[in-house]
Amino acid sequence: MASLQFGLSSSFASLPTASCFRRVSVRCSGDRQVLFNRIAPVYDNLNDLLSLGQHRVWKRMAISWTGAKEKDTVLDICCGSGDLTFLLSEKVGPTGKVIGVDFSKEQLNVASSRQNSRWRACYESIEFVEGDATDLPFSNCQFDAITMGYGLRNVVDKKKAMQEMFRVLKPGGKASILDFNKSTKPFVASFQEWMIDNVVVPVATGYGLAEEYEYLKNSIREFLTGKELEELAVQAGFSMASHYEISGGLMGNLVVTR
Repeated sequence: MASLQFGLSSSFASLPTASCFRRVSVRCSGDRQVLFNRIAPVYDNLNDLLSLGQHRVWKRMAISWTGAKEKDTVLDICCGSGDLTFLLSEKVGPTGKVIGVDFSKEQLNVASSRQNSRWRACYESIEFVEGDATDLPFSNCQFDAITMGYGLRNVVDKKKAMQEMFRVLKPGGKASILDFNKSTKPFVASFQEWMIDNVVVPVATGYGLAEEYEYLKNSIREFLTGKELEELAVQAGFSMASHYEISGGLMGNLVVTR
């Protein structure tokens, strides 16, 4: 079963504005921040339930595409509750450094709690930072590798977010961007919408989050195709960009090289 939950992980601006997300009209960064804060307490449970655990496989694939290795300094943008962040720390080890950045304080609280409740030497190298994907609080050429899981689709200014990834990535470094695939195949697109209407929203309703998860369908419709993502990356300055369809085309992973 395809995971139709991650649509909800992001990093945008800081202060919430008047909430319009209750009408499933999530247009500005402040409204999206409110949405992600609200779902944070049940986010991990829904991830596992809606994907039957498959999201863990996709996230490991995303990590492998970064080429991250021991002692590297790496960044996880739109880290949410920290799944990719923890996987990155296992790659770079206790001598490496991992920063997870997100705009949602509640998601960061969950991530920090998970870090404190587990113990592995490599987890000591993790730092969680509140920040905006379109205005990253880091120096130029600071990171050896970058991940972004189910976040780019939710960023208001995707071009600026891509430019920021390019700016903070070291020359030769790779960024791996995992998200839903906006398929150009009618059957796949129709199946995604059917899953949202008949699986995702009903399950989310049990958690009192039906309206929040209805936002997912529109966010996929408004996202970029794999080819468009490759073009966006090249426009941002990346020397190479390849988009891979996974899980039967329901998911996609963009791999870019500075």
